[in-house]
Amino acid sequence: MPSSTSRRTVIKTGAVLLALTATSCTGVPAPSPTSTSPTTPADTAPSATFTFGTASQPLGLDPALSNDVESYRITRQILEGLVGVDQTTGKPTALLATEWSESDDGRAYTFKLRSGVTFQDGTPFNADAVCANFNRWFAFPEALRRQAPGSSFKGVFKAHSDEASLSIFKSCTALSPDTVRIDLTQRFTAFLQALTLPAFAIASPAALASGTADVLDRTRGGQALSAFAASPVGTGPFSLSAWDDTSVRLVSNKDYWGDRGQIAIINFVDYDHPQTRLQALLDGKIDGYDAVTVDNFDQLVKRGKQIVQRDPFSVMYLGINQEVPILQDAKIRQAIEMAIDKDTLIRKFFIDNTAQASQFVPPKINGFNNDAPSLGHDPAKAKTYLADAGYAGEELRFYYPLNATRPYLPTPEKVYAEISRQLTAVGLNIKPVPVAWSDGYLQKVQSPGDHALHLLGWNGAYADAENFVGPLFGEKNGEFGYQDAQVFSKINRARGMPEGKERDEQYHTINTQIAASVPAVPIAFPISALALSDRVVSYPASPVLNEVFTKVQLKP
Repeated sequence: MPSSTSRRTVIKTGAVLLALTATSCTGVPAPSPTSTSPTTPADTAPSATFTFGTASQPLGLDPALSNDVESYRITRQILEGLVGVDQTTGKPTALLATEWSESDDGRAYTFKLRSGVTFQDGTPFNADAVCANFNRWFAFPEALRRQAPGSSFKGVFKAHSDEASLSIFKSCTALSPDTVRIDLTQRFTAFLQALTLPAFAIASPAALASGTADVLDRTRGGQALSAFAASPVGTGPFSLSAWDDTSVRLVSNKDYWGDRGQIAIINFVDYDHPQTRLQALLDGKIDGYDAVTVDNFDQLVKRGKQIVQRDPFSVMYLGINQEVPILQDAKIRQAIEMAIDKDTLIRKFFIDNTAQASQFVPPKINGFNNDAPSLGHDPAKAKTYLADAGYAGEELRFYYPLNATRPYLPTPEKVYAEISRQLTAVGLNIKPVPVAWSDGYLQKVQSPGDHALHLLGWNGAYADAENFVGPLFGEKNGEFGYQDAQVFSKINRARGMPEGKERDEQYHTINTQIAASVPAVPIAFPISALALSDRVVSYPASPVLNEVFTKVQLKP
C-alpha cells in the first residue's frame, strides 16, 4: 500500500462533511442559485456521453421500494424530492419545493412548490402529485412490504396506514396547485432531512398508475419489482432510455426545469469485480467508478489517476440474528464481538484513515458517544464466554455477498474470510453461505430466516443520528431479530426532541444500550473513494451519495 503522503498527491477530497453536524433547517430557505430557472440555453444543450462503472445492477428503479446503493445512484438522476441537499453544508435546500415553513408545534410543514415543472411523461407536477405519492407510501400494504424490504417509509415514519395510530405521518393536503401541507402526528426533528432521501422522490402519478407500481409481478436480481420500477418517471434531469443485463442508459431530459449540465447520455455499466472496473478505466472504456478497493488504490496511484475520497458517512457491521436460538444468549454475542480483530480488518481491507467503530453513529454526527462501551479484541475471554454460555459447537450460518462492492464494504469475500477465521479461532462453528448480490442477498439477510451472521453496512442518507439507529434498531426486524422495548421507546422519543444537548445525550444513551447488548458488531466507519479519468474536471462527491451528474464537469 502506498504511504499516506504519496496518496495526498493524487487524492481530492469530496464534499465537506464538517458542517453536516448541524443540519436542522426550519423556516424559509432561499432557493439554491442553480435551481431558480433553467440555465442551459438551447444552443449549449448537453452533448457529452459519460460512462460510469458500477459494482452491480440496480435491484429496481422505484426508489420507494429499493434502497440499495446502485438503485439510488440511478434514481437520483431521474426523480427528485421536495427537498435537496446542499453539496457543501449538507443542509436541506430548495428542490421541487422552493420554500417551506414549520408550524409552532412542529407537526405541520407547508411547502411552496416550484411552478412550471412537468414530469418526463408530460404530466404536470403540482400539489396533487405530491399528495398522491405520500398517500401511496402511507398505504403500502403488508404483503407489498414483505416483497420489498427496501421500502424506507416505515423506517422513517414508523408505520403505514394499517397501523395509522403508530405512524408519524398523518396526512397530505393540497392547499392550492403550488402549495402543499404535510401534517404529522408528532414533532419529528429530522423531518426535512428525511425528505432528502431518494425514497421520497416524487414520481408521476400517471406513470405509477400505468406501471401498476404496487404490483410486483416481475423479478430482477432476486428482487420483486413492478413495471413502474423498470421504467420510472420523475421530474429529474435525466430519463431512462434502456436497461439490459449489463447496463442502464439515461438521456438528458430536454424539458428539465434546471441546469442540464454537459452530459447528454449516461451509461451505467456493470463490472462485478474491482479489477475489471479498474481495467476498464485504464483502457478508457469508462470515465469513472465507485468503491475503490485497497488493491485498486495502489494501482491507481501508480498510474497517476484521480481519486476522490468521500468523508466517512457509513458503518460496516457484522449482523447477528437473535431469531437463531443460540444467539439469544448475550454471552455468545459478546464472544463474537471479542473474537473480531477490527484493526486487522481495517488495515487489510479498507482505505487509509478508515476509523474503527464501536457504535453505529459516525463520529461527526450529533449524538455520537465518545464513551460507547466496547469489549475490544480478546480471543481468550471470548473462549471463556462461550464456555460459560455452554456453547457446544452449534452451527452458525454466515451469509456474505459475492460479486458486490459497496462504499461500506469494498471486498466482502476477503472480509468474510478474515472474520470467519477469527471466529473459528475461538471455537465457533461457522458455516459459510455465499450468496451473489444479484441473487437477492439483501432480501435474504434483511428478512426472517436462518442467517445467523451476515455482512452488511449502512450508508447514511442525512446527517442525523436518527438516520442510523432508527432504521437499524428502532423496531424488531428480520435482519437482527432484536427486541428491546426500552431502546425502541428511547429512539422514538429522540425523534421529536429539539436539537440540543438533551437530544444528543439521549442518543448517547441509546448508543450505549445498543452497544451493551450487541445486536450486531460495528466494525468500521469506512472511507469510500471514486476513481476518475483525466477527462473529468470535477465530480460532485457527497458523503450522503447525493451525486447528480448534471454537476459533473468534463474537459471540452
